[in-house]
Amino acid sequence: MADRPLRPPRAELAPGLGVPRALIGLWQVADMERDGKPLDPDVAALALGEYADAGFDAFDMADHYGSAEILVGRYLAKAGPGRATVFTKWCPIPGAMTPEVVRDGVQQRLERLGLSRIDLLQFHWWQYRHPAYLDAMLELDRLRRMGRIGHLGVTNFDTDHLRLLVKHGIRVVTNQVSFSLLDRRPAGRMTEVCRDTGVKLLAYGVLAGGFLSDRWVGRPEPTDIPDWSKSKYKRFIDTVGGWSVLQKVLAAAKVIAVRHGVSIANVAARWVLEQEAVGAVIIGARLGEREHRGDNLVLFGFALDDADRARLAEAQSLMRDIPGDCSDEYRKPPFLTASGDLSHHLAGLPRVFETRAGFTRPERRTVDSGGWEPIAGYARAVRAGTRILVSGTTATLGGGTVVCPGDAEGQTVYILDKIGAAIEALGGELEDVVRTRIYVRDAARAEAVARVHGRYFSAIRPANTLVEIAGLVGDYEVEVEAEADVCR
Repeated sequence: MADRPLRPPRAELAPGLGVPRALIGLWQVADMERDGKPLDPDVAALALGEYADAGFDAFDMADHYGSAEILVGRYLAKAGPGRATVFTKWCPIPGAMTPEVVRDGVQQRLERLGLSRIDLLQFHWWQYRHPAYLDAMLELDRLRRMGRIGHLGVTNFDTDHLRLLVKHGIRVVTNQVSFSLLDRRPAGRMTEVCRDTGVKLLAYGVLAGGFLSDRWVGRPEPTDIPDWSKSKYKRFIDTVGGWSVLQKVLAAAKVIAVRHGVSIANVAARWVLEQEAVGAVIIGARLGEREHRGDNLVLFGFALDDADRARLAEAQSLMRDIPGDCSDEYRKPPFLTASGDLSHHLAGLPRVFETRAGFTRPERRTVDSGGWEPIAGYARAVRAGTRILVSGTTATLGGGTVVCPGDAEGQTVYILDKIGAAIEALGGELEDVVRTRIYVRDAARAEAVARVHGRYFSAIRPANTLVEIAGLVGDYEVEVEAEADVCR
């Protein structure tokens, strides 16, 4: 039988940011309030205090988790500052991220929480083609240095863009992503980048909305999903192979759970907790309805051995992988989210570039990036009939700042996002690209650049040329141009 420790062990996610290895997630506050009636703040504050008293004194929330920030603020007003570690998220709609916009977003979080400093502010961005996420993160980093934010994290960033932020010099300490027996995406390149950069993962979805628990062993597939969380993770189950595959995973976990005298939920969370890059797991709480403090403590009274891991791996071998990189479900099909298909939401986001008629050929459409195109007499991209031609593109942020100085891989990510935005403005998509040309300063970096190109174009396969150009203009490691044919 597993021993139950008196309090959860703690981990230092970054200097000065020590937390229990199981955080209390408050995303279900939004689900509990979806009838429009906020939770009773005094009842919620009491429940939060009970978690904190048991050692689970770090709460994770967001600007869109209903009244979660207000509830935590009420608890801290009664318990006193410093009684708990506060993680929240800012998830703005893409657009101009001026210093004023960013400061207002942070100030709203501070006011709802009743704090002068947020321990960990986590940033989410919907559309990487819109480069203002870098402006936002740079301003957030300034606020960190001013003391309004203790540490910076991101939430639902994929591997390439997490790496880009760090290589650009922004001190990101955590990335919050889905990680479970069903969703193993973070165990790949994400873990490699975390190993290289020191970023820790905060893992959510570790119990798949409760489906990875004893209550679902041998149960028939549900037809009526009671809450948003289960709606989301039922989509994950369908994607990895369906209900029968879930039952195989549950059966394997049940054998391990019986052996250790624990629950299936303990086994599922423990498997995630033992993954290399994971700093902490996030366990959801339904404040005032039910609590799992005792069961959460059992998580730290046992460890998986090689036989346990082999048994789980055998069951997992029957699963299909969740497609793509971490958090792709928020940006591209299949949209494995609580609300399902997000294509309408994404289509409504602001575009990066505005189009206009060609100067001498009105039937043509062009876009500019606000750089030196008028001086040099060219356009960022031109559409002539069904063809879209994108000029040589570099990793340049507003004001001429070079993105990821000295890092060809990060620059390529930024460039391909920028190319995608230009093509999108002119009515195309990356799927329409028929040719790319890549110019690198140093041939030794060509493979890293080519691998980024492969992650964007592996299913498209345009014609491609990659050459070394020692005299590349400016402090850039790579430049890319593209041609697309919108034939639909």
